[in-house]
Amino acid sequence: MSHETYELKAEAREKVGKGSAREIRRNGKVPAVIYGEKQPPLAIALSYKDIFYKIHGGGFKTTVAIIDVNGQKIRVLPKDYQLDPVKDFPMHVDFLRVGEHSLVTVNVPVHFLNEDASPGIKRGGVLNIVRHDIELQVPADQIPDAIEIDLKGLKIGDIIHISSVKLPKNVELTITDRDFTVATIAAPAVLTEAEEAGVTEEELVEVKEAEAEAEAEEAAAEGEEGAAKE
Repeated sequence: MSHETYELKAEAREKVGKGSAREIRRNGKVPAVIYGEKQPPLAIALSYKDIFYKIHGGGFKTTVAIIDVNGQKIRVLPKDYQLDPVKDFPMHVDFLRVGEHSLVTVNVPVHFLNEDASPGIKRGGVLNIVRHDIELQVPADQIPDAIEIDLKGLKIGDIIHISSVKLPKNVELTITDRDFTVATIAAPAVLTEAEEAGVTEEELVEVKEAEAEAEAEEAAAEGEEGAAKE
């Protein structure tokens, strides 16, 4: 399951806006906002060092945190953050308040296991990852660290659909209208003909169909990301 809950110290800030944010950063802190749970947004300032290491330490957006704001402890889940485009410094963080039984929507990374046990990869096939993470709805205190997919036994041309992926308990997909592709085992790019790839004509057709489906899924995933940003 998700990383262990941690605590951050914060100060409430009365002023908001670009000028105030710049001043906070000059003082070695990071401006942030806590929102949700039908309460007014709360502007806060956090330690730059604490936020930097949490963001770059992994699991930041899938781990519940406790923020101590002048003695008031608020349970939150990081929802978004902005980094300096040049130096990768944290510039701002958004936190969502979460109750004890809150359901949250999160993007959980996909981890692939046993590549060395895949006959397709052993023969030179390539793991073509269509989705590096999967959007899920899950209780805030049960967010998985990752969705694990076993590649053992998979051959060139095999397609990993979400229906074949075992999800943790109490986890639900947000995309339910199609059996989308997570990854495929594609033929090597330099081997385009059946003879060169060492496969039958039927297997070659399956590979090309898998690649076409993967491209369609990639386009759909990019479209969803673009729509979410808008």
